[in-house]
Amino acid sequence: MTGKAEATTASGMDVFKLVIAAAIVLAGLTAFYVYTGYPLLYRVLGIVAAVVVAAVIAFTTERGRTLASFMKDARTEVRKMVWPTRGETLQTTLVVFVVVILLALFLWIIDRILTALIQYVI
Repeated sequence: MTGKAEATTASGMDVFKLVIAAAIVLAGLTAFYVYTGYPLLYRVLGIVAAVVVAAVIAFTTERGRTLASFMKDARTEVRKMVWPTRGETLQTTLVVFVVVILLALFLWIIDRILTALIQYVI
Protein backbone atom coordinates (compact mmCIF):
# COMPACT_ATOMS: atom_id res chain seq x y z
CA MET A 1 0.00 0.00 0.00
CA THR A 2 1.38 3.35 -0.95
CA GLY A 3 1.35 6.45 1.20
CA LYS A 4 -0.44 8.62 -1.34
CA ALA A 5 -4.04 8.32 -2.37
CA GLU A 6 -4.63 7.46 -5.97
CA ALA A 7 -7.49 9.32 -7.56
CA THR A 8 -9.02 7.45 -10.46
CA THR A 9 -11.17 9.28 -12.92
CA ALA A 10 -13.43 7.55 -15.35
CA SER A 11 -12.50 8.09 -18.96
CA GLY A 12 -15.11 9.25 -21.40
CA MET A 13 -15.21 5.80 -22.98
CA ASP A 14 -15.82 4.14 -19.60
CA VAL A 15 -18.74 6.46 -18.91
CA PHE A 16 -20.10 5.75 -22.39
CA LYS A 17 -19.84 1.98 -21.81
CA LEU A 18 -21.65 2.25 -18.46
CA VAL A 19 -24.43 4.32 -20.02
CA ILE A 20 -24.77 1.74 -22.81
CA ALA A 21 -24.88 -1.08 -20.24
CA ALA A 22 -27.62 0.71 -18.29
CA ALA A 23 -29.54 1.36 -21.52
CA ILE A 24 -29.37 -2.33 -22.42
CA VAL A 25 -30.80 -3.32 -19.02
CA LEU A 26 -33.57 -0.72 -19.36
CA ALA A 27 -34.31 -1.94 -22.89
CA GLY A 28 -34.59 -5.50 -21.59
CA LEU A 29 -36.98 -4.45 -18.83
CA THR A 30 -39.03 -2.38 -21.27
CA ALA A 31 -39.24 -5.30 -23.68
CA PHE A 32 -40.42 -7.54 -20.84
CA TYR A 33 -43.46 -5.34 -20.28
CA VAL A 34 -44.09 -4.38 -23.91
CA TYR A 35 -44.16 -7.94 -25.24
CA THR A 36 -46.73 -9.34 -22.82
CA GLY A 37 -48.17 -11.54 -25.57
CA TYR A 38 -45.06 -13.72 -25.60
CA PRO A 39 -44.54 -16.55 -23.11
CA LEU A 40 -43.08 -15.58 -19.75
CA LEU A 41 -40.06 -17.83 -20.28
CA TYR A 42 -38.97 -15.91 -23.38
CA ARG A 43 -39.42 -12.56 -21.68
CA VAL A 44 -37.40 -13.65 -18.63
CA LEU A 45 -34.67 -15.06 -20.88
CA GLY A 46 -34.60 -11.69 -22.65
CA ILE A 47 -34.00 -9.89 -19.35
CA VAL A 48 -31.31 -12.39 -18.36
CA ALA A 49 -29.61 -11.95 -21.74
CA ALA A 50 -29.76 -8.16 -21.41
CA VAL A 51 -28.24 -8.27 -17.93
CA VAL A 52 -25.46 -10.62 -19.07
CA VAL A 53 -24.60 -8.42 -22.07
CA ALA A 54 -24.68 -5.31 -19.87
CA ALA A 55 -22.43 -6.99 -17.28
CA VAL A 56 -19.92 -7.99 -19.95
CA ILE A 57 -19.83 -4.41 -21.21
CA ALA A 58 -19.58 -2.98 -17.69
CA PHE A 59 -16.71 -5.32 -16.78
CA THR A 60 -14.64 -3.88 -19.65
CA THR A 61 -14.47 -0.52 -17.86
CA GLU A 62 -11.88 0.41 -15.25
CA ARG A 63 -14.44 0.18 -12.46
CA GLY A 64 -15.59 -3.15 -13.81
CA ARG A 65 -12.06 -4.54 -13.76
CA THR A 66 -11.64 -3.22 -10.22
CA LEU A 67 -14.89 -4.89 -9.18
CA ALA A 68 -13.85 -8.17 -10.81
CA SER A 69 -10.52 -8.04 -8.97
CA PHE A 70 -12.30 -7.34 -5.69
CA MET A 71 -14.70 -10.24 -6.24
CA LYS A 72 -11.78 -12.57 -6.99
CA ASP A 73 -9.96 -11.47 -3.82
CA ALA A 74 -13.13 -11.83 -1.75
CA ARG A 75 -13.64 -15.37 -3.04
CA THR A 76 -10.03 -16.20 -2.13
CA GLU A 77 -10.57 -14.88 1.41
CA VAL A 78 -13.79 -16.89 1.80
CA ARG A 79 -11.89 -20.03 0.84
CA LYS A 80 -9.31 -19.29 3.56
CA MET A 81 -11.97 -19.16 6.28
CA VAL A 82 -12.38 -22.09 8.64
CA TRP A 83 -16.03 -23.07 8.59
CA PRO A 84 -17.62 -24.93 11.51
CA THR A 85 -18.33 -28.62 11.14
CA ARG A 86 -21.87 -29.93 10.98
CA GLY A 87 -21.62 -31.12 14.59
CA GLU A 88 -20.42 -27.75 15.85
CA THR A 89 -23.23 -26.01 13.99
CA LEU A 90 -25.83 -28.38 15.42
CA GLN A 91 -24.43 -28.02 18.94
CA THR A 92 -24.46 -24.21 18.75
CA THR A 93 -28.00 -24.24 17.38
CA LEU A 94 -29.18 -26.44 20.22
CA VAL A 95 -27.52 -24.20 22.82
CA VAL A 96 -29.23 -21.14 21.33
CA PHE A 97 -32.57 -23.00 21.29
CA VAL A 98 -32.25 -24.00 24.96
CA VAL A 99 -31.25 -20.48 26.03
CA VAL A 100 -34.24 -19.01 24.18
CA ILE A 101 -36.59 -21.49 25.87
CA LEU A 102 -35.12 -20.74 29.31
CA LEU A 103 -35.35 -17.00 28.76
CA ALA A 104 -38.96 -17.32 27.60
CA LEU A 105 -39.77 -19.38 30.69
CA PHE A 106 -38.08 -16.80 32.93
CA LEU A 107 -40.01 -13.94 31.34
CA TRP A 108 -43.27 -15.89 31.67
CA ILE A 109 -42.62 -16.43 35.39
CA ILE A 110 -41.79 -12.73 35.92
CA ASP A 111 -44.98 -11.80 34.04
CA ARG A 112 -47.08 -14.08 36.26
CA ILE A 113 -45.51 -12.66 39.43
CA LEU A 114 -46.06 -9.05 38.33
CA THR A 115 -49.63 -9.83 37.27
CA ALA A 116 -50.34 -11.41 40.68
CA LEU A 117 -48.84 -8.38 42.49
CA ILE A 118 -50.91 -5.95 40.47
CA GLN A 119 -54.06 -8.01 41.05
CA TYR A 120 -53.30 -7.99 44.78
CA VAL A 121 -52.84 -4.21 44.87
CA ILE A 122 -56.01 -3.54 42.88
